[in-house]
Amino acid sequence: MHYFYLAIAIIGEIIGTSALKASIGFTKLYPSLLVIIGYSFAFYFFSLAIKVISVGIAYAIWAGLGIVLIAITSAIIFKQIPDLPAIFGMVLIISGVVIIQLYSKTIS
Repeated sequence: MHYFYLAIAIIGEIIGTSALKASIGFTKLYPSLLVIIGYSFAFYFFSLAIKVISVGIAYAIWAGLGIVLIAITSAIIFKQIPDLPAIFGMVLIISGVVIIQLYSKTIS
């Protein structure tokens, strides 16, 4: 269940960050409200996830997957296509998350 909370936290972060771009410096009302809601969900559900999952591991997963999913979202919504080095870096991030999941004894 705690990984479900972590997944919701990541989705909240993606929504909040995407809305942050769309808010144009908090000058647009609805995207600005979505930033607050998205990040509120992100931090609330992250706090539930770290009741069981190690903070370092949870944060590594949250940050790593957040980076990759935000890049994908921004490519689709804002047409900000990452270049080859960025894609390679994100492959390394995903690899790190997979290694943590498969081999780390720190995971609860």
